[in-house]
Formats: sequence, structure tokens, C-alpha cells
Amino acid sequence: MNRLVAYLIRFAVILIGYAVASLAASAFLNIIFLAYLGFTPEHAAQPATTASLMFSIPFVSLFVAYFAFMPACIVILVSEILGRRDWLFYALGGAVAAAIFLGFAHQSGDSDFVATDTHAIMVVIGSGMVGGIFYWLSAGRWAGSWRQADGS
Repeated sequence: MNRLVAYLIRFAVILIGYAVASLAASAFLNIIFLAYLGFTPEHAAQPATTASLMFSIPFVSLFVAYFAFMPACIVILVSEILGRRDWLFYALGGAVAAAIFLGFAHQSGDSDFVATDTHAIMVVIGSGMVGGIFYWLSAGRWAGSWRQADGS
């Protein structure tokens, strides 16, 4: 029974960590693209900018979570099985998940959906790295802890 409870708690922590990682990657994407469009810290003090970010970050987070789900599941599964608890593994895993998404987007055949600009590709990979680091902060530091629930 203790092992089942450990599995359920770890699964809940993984889901919360994935939500935090998606929000962090979304915030990174929003801030980078706003800076690219010429927004400065003076613009950020305006209430309209703050309100738009409060809506935009969770909304874009839904898309980030959707498109990164399968590659991130593989990275999370590998980290749980191997018990990896270092931040670099999760940063590189997030970059790999973002690169896999870019590869699938390129193979989709929809020319409007493909990122061909080098800056856009690097921003997406960077957002994957940010998401991986925030996953590590919220859930990855305890990877493999479900194995130690009953002393095995």
C-alpha cells in the first residue's frame, strides 16, 4: 500500500512539475518575442502590457504543453527510471524535446507552421531548456524517489 501511495504522490508531483515547466517555457517565449518586437521595460510598466501577459502566458502554455507532451514524457520517464537529479540533464532533455517538436513540425508539410528562421528555432530550443530547468526545480530534484518508498 505504501508503494502505491508513493507512485500516486510522485505522479502528482510530475504533473505539477510539467505544468510549471510549461508556464516557464511560455513566459520565456512571450518575453523573448516581445523584446524582439521592440518592447522595453518602460512598456512593461503599463497596465495593458501586464494584463496581456497575464492572459498570454497561460494561453501559450496550453500550446507548449500540448506540443511538448510526448517528447517530455519520454525524458521524464528516462529520468525517473535512471533517477537523474541534475539540472543539466533536464535542460538538455528540454532542448531535445523542443528539437523533436521542431522536427515534427518540419515534417508536417504545413509551410505556415514550420520555423525556418534560425532565431525562431533557437528561441524554441531555449524555451525547452528553460522548461526543463523549471521542471527540475519543481519535480526533477526528487526523480526516482518512488523507489525508496519501501526501502528498496
